[in-house]
Amino acid sequence: MNNANNLVNIINFVRGVEPRLPIDLLDTLKREIALVNQYELPATWLIQYDALIDPQFTDVLKELDDRHEIGIWFEVVQPLTDRAGLAWHGRYPWDWHANVGFSIGYTPDERVLLADLFMEEFHRQFGYYPRSAGSWFMDAHLLGHLSDRYGIVASCNCKDQWGTDGYTLWGGYYNQAYYPSRLNGFMPAQTAKGQIPVPVFRMLGSDPIYQYDAADYGYGQSVITLEPVYTGAEGGGGNPEWVRWFFDTSFGVPQLSFGYTQIGQENSFGWERISAGLIDQIALLADWQREERVRVETLAESGAWFKETYPVTPASSIIALKDWRNSGKQSLWYCSRFYRVNLLKDGAKFCLRDVHLFDENYEERYLRDVCETEECWYDTLPIMDAGRWTDGQVRPGIVPVVRNENGELSPAEVDRLERVEADGDRLALALILADGTEMAIAMEERSITIRSDFPDWGLQLVWGNATAEIHYSADRIKYMYEDMSYGVDVHGAMLIDDPLETKDCKLASAEDDLMKTQDSAVAIAAEDVHATSGSLFILAQGNKVSLRF
Repeated sequence: MNNANNLVNIINFVRGVEPRLPIDLLDTLKREIALVNQYELPATWLIQYDALIDPQFTDVLKELDDRHEIGIWFEVVQPLTDRAGLAWHGRYPWDWHANVGFSIGYTPDERVLLADLFMEEFHRQFGYYPRSAGSWFMDAHLLGHLSDRYGIVASCNCKDQWGTDGYTLWGGYYNQAYYPSRLNGFMPAQTAKGQIPVPVFRMLGSDPIYQYDAADYGYGQSVITLEPVYTGAEGGGGNPEWVRWFFDTSFGVPQLSFGYTQIGQENSFGWERISAGLIDQIALLADWQREERVRVETLAESGAWFKETYPVTPASSIIALKDWRNSGKQSLWYCSRFYRVNLLKDGAKFCLRDVHLFDENYEERYLRDVCETEECWYDTLPIMDAGRWTDGQVRPGIVPVVRNENGELSPAEVDRLERVEADGDRLALALILADGTEMAIAMEERSITIRSDFPDWGLQLVWGNATAEIHYSADRIKYMYEDMSYGVDVHGAMLIDDPLETKDCKLASAEDDLMKTQDSAVAIAAEDVHATSGSLFILAQGNKVSLRF
């Protein structure tokens, strides 16, 4: 991959009020600007409405040169609802609860009104409309309006997380950028017709090994990201060792399409808390750009490049073959416009930890309806979800299994992942087993293929507390989730819930296939989907098994 396609956006967003702590928001903004100017780097400044109407902030931003970009940060604040003539239900002039501080807390027509007032005020202040609009999450109705009426070229949203700050975004396009569905701002579209033509870049730089399983202490997952405020032993942007590992992981390994991360922090954390980490990151970033290892540009520039380069969402990857904690873990994320998958090697164990299907017809909860709770929930369609499908006893995943000397199928013991090759939309690698033999894994836009020379092998799906109903027929695993029916086609294998009965079996006959089209007893009853563990074996009938989406 050309290192010129390693993209970094410096994105700082600007709030005009912080009700929780006495933070000097203006001083933080000035110091952030001085830092990026010191290294002559471009940056994007996304301004919230309360700061947009405060000359203290706009006067500072108007002094920026053409290297910088000013866009909007779309959270709803009391001055904006007051101007729109809408009731404000927040505890403070800015309230982070989903049903107050975000577009989804308002009707679709009210969202358009709020957006138009925001954009007109921006135009009044700066003489043009912004090219970029970001938010922790943005519904498809609003994002479509900003695209269709104002021609924005880029957006950004929060990383994947479960419940942090009350916001769940789970199962999405993990990093880089995607074109969202017209029906779901979090869901990648499969067709040009079904997409909003604005790439949405994933913010914050998630740890590709540890963020997925980050602890939930009852108020959402902890955070392991590039944000400079996070300095703990878990890792994060305030930990210089972790930052250098993250840069090497994101940009030192060939990725599909392009490598990407976002650097920056909102001014509401205050300069004292973010300064050490941000100063370190910006200095490191300047070195990498000088060495032509990355390309630093504004969010709008990245959006325009993406739109010119990719008519639909490309395949992408983030590959972590080294574990900064030295705990024996490796992780690989692959995303296309059809699905995402995460491969995890943990000690001598290996599994497909996460597989989510993307379908542009899966309508988000808030497209037409108002969010009435303090929390919100965006998701895609789970095939395997080790992060949520656990009951504390079962370790979920899709696990390679081989027949042992006792005639039982048991998980293959592994040593490492290596020899990663990226070509077009295809990512291939070798899974080296403990005995020195190997399996070959290839991910393409619509399939995952695993090859093995073992005479008797397969895959085992294991889950606990699954949120989807799971059934199977002769060659398809079928799911029902949130009233959406979908599935995965299986090639080169037979599906069965009891492998001991099939020790000497070969490919099923046509008559057997007909019988197997009846849904198996492995199906989870709808009323028990949160309380039932399960297992399903995919028994290879040769040296290759493919999952097709």
